[in-house]
Amino acid sequence: MIKSMTGFGKIECALDDRTISIAIRSINSKQFDAVFRLPSAYRDYESDFRAELLKIAQRGKIDVSISYTMNAENVASNINSDIVIAYFSELESIADTMGIDAHSPEILKAILNLPGVFDVENKDENNEEKEVVLNCFREALVKFNLYREQEGEALIADVLSHVENIEKLLLQVEPLEKERINQIKIRIENLFNEFTPSAQIDKNRFEQELIYYLEKLDITEEKVRLKQHCDYFRETVNEENPGRKTGFICQEMGREINTLGSKASDANIQRIVVQMKDELEKIKEQVLNIL
Repeated sequence: MIKSMTGFGKIECALDDRTISIAIRSINSKQFDAVFRLPSAYRDYESDFRAELLKIAQRGKIDVSISYTMNAENVASNINSDIVIAYFSELESIADTMGIDAHSPEILKAILNLPGVFDVENKDENNEEKEVVLNCFREALVKFNLYREQEGEALIADVLSHVENIEKLLLQVEPLEKERINQIKIRIENLFNEFTPSAQIDKNRFEQELIYYLEKLDITEEKVRLKQHCDYFRETVNEENPGRKTGFICQEMGREINTLGSKASDANIQRIVVQMKDELEKIKEQVLNIL
């Protein structure tokens, strides 16, 4: 299954005394880069969260945010009153100095978010609770992964449409190529006739040199290789985690398109080459987001 590196998953899980909220977001990146925003009660779990994340995410810049809110009936019993009073006393002193109302509801809200206010922040690690939290995280990962798979399907459909456009443009080169060769022959013959008396031209040697020159301008190999790269790209996107590989194929496609344009010596073919380059750039942009 093709996956996009852009993903999102969010879930809430209810425990006995609180509700846990987990959100996972990701954008494209060449490497695996995960940032965890955790409450102090769950900081010891970070290595476990990271291990679970690595099972499904090999690349991408990923932001994991985990928080919880205490259930109303449990808040009072878990509040460490001494800590709250100490915080308030200190903030009240600062507020007086700054001319701020220390009794504002916002001050109390800020205090409740400070470390140590709830006894749960400092309780010993509970293995049963840890497993519940990890299971909640795994559920968020399932949603996150599903989102990336859905995004991946849309991404591949778009990319393959641009590959098909390149193949269609390549077919448009065929009828122009024969006329291009004839025009080059006529132009060379006219130049020879203009600067060299016809009696002094060795017809056999002229034909040999003309064939050699036209072979240098032949674009058959470039067309064949470009079509092969398009076919290979189409095969590769069905592989597991094809992102890097498709990027390399795009580089090869670009080389053939550039060579075709430089050898064309024909305005109509070069216009088609410009269109191919435009389609390839769209593919490159999307490939960056394929896992």
